[in-house]
Amino acid sequence: MKFSVSSSELLKNLQIAGGAIGSNPVLPILEDFLFVIHDKSLTITATNLETTIITSMAVNTETPGSVAVPAKILLDTLKALPDQPITFSLNDDNRAIELTSAFGKYKLAGEGPEDFPETPEEVDINSVHLTTEILSKAISKTLFATSSDELRLAMTGVFVQIDFKKIIFVATDAHKLIKYTFGNLKSDLAASFIVPKKALTLVKNAIGGKSDVTLSYNKTNAFFKIGDTKIVCRLIDAKYPDYNAVIPVENPNEMLIGRNDFQHSLTRIAIYANKTTNQVVLNINDGALTISAQDLDFSNEATEQLPCKYTGDTMNIGFNAKFLIEMLNVIESDEVKLEMSTPSRAGILLPMEEDDNEHLLMLVMPVMMSH
Repeated sequence: MKFSVSSSELLKNLQIAGGAIGSNPVLPILEDFLFVIHDKSLTITATNLETTIITSMAVNTETPGSVAVPAKILLDTLKALPDQPITFSLNDDNRAIELTSAFGKYKLAGEGPEDFPETPEEVDINSVHLTTEILSKAISKTLFATSSDELRLAMTGVFVQIDFKKIIFVATDAHKLIKYTFGNLKSDLAASFIVPKKALTLVKNAIGGKSDVTLSYNKTNAFFKIGDTKIVCRLIDAKYPDYNAVIPVENPNEMLIGRNDFQHSLTRIAIYANKTTNQVVLNINDGALTISAQDLDFSNEATEQLPCKYTGDTMNIGFNAKFLIEMLNVIESDEVKLEMSTPSRAGILLPMEEDDNEHLLMLVMPVMMSH
């Protein structure tokens, strides 16, 4: 097996696939890339048994073949080389690998491809097509709200619901909940599954400048096909909580406010909040929002006032500033709406302008007032 290729092109593809290599793999072979040459194309596979990334690229080659290559030494070598053609050759008898660059030769030991784990096959799958723009948006708007509590396994991933003409992405950690709906799907499917957070991070990194994604799934795995890259991940086998049940329906108190001003004010006031609760208090009445925080242990306190449009009864409600800031961070519209019912029930944050086919809803639980 022998091929030549641009070192920077190879590095770019290895870095995409390398996202699936864990830091302390359970098996030594999982520290390797699987290289397969077939029809002038090199397929690179990496896996941590939960997530597998496969990417292909064109190379100059005459001979097919396959080998498992130690990932770290190969990545480090390519990172240290300026862009140039390199030649990769494998001695089939003893699996010795030799790289040749303009500077010299580098030898490393390959391993048998037969020990490399099999990639899950696409059997009994259903598929939907999305643009990378929508998928990227859905991931960045929901990922931060997933839970890191392994005891609530379902909540450590993003819940994906395909509902005929729309697809819904939901994430929650019981303190906040994000629901992003995209409603222009050409599909006749109804299904739902939970995708792990790590896999979605890798999908987001692989998107790059590609335009379309095919998302396929079966009972156990999801398959994301983006250009020449495929990401396969094992789904979380758990039941997702009934998120619609926690979204309050009647919210007569509504505040409209500039997103930027609100976010900056919260960022300043949060400096003075108690470090464990991050509690800020919003006092809202006709036309004005007062944001305040105090940390009694240190006698720190701060107050700011902002103009807003408000309909409803005067409200005094406490929130975790960190959660509100994270949410405002991923909203794109210049103005936001905060809907509330009572100081003890969840607030709902919504963008004021969004595309026809999209709907973003963010829910945040109040922090109980401490007197």
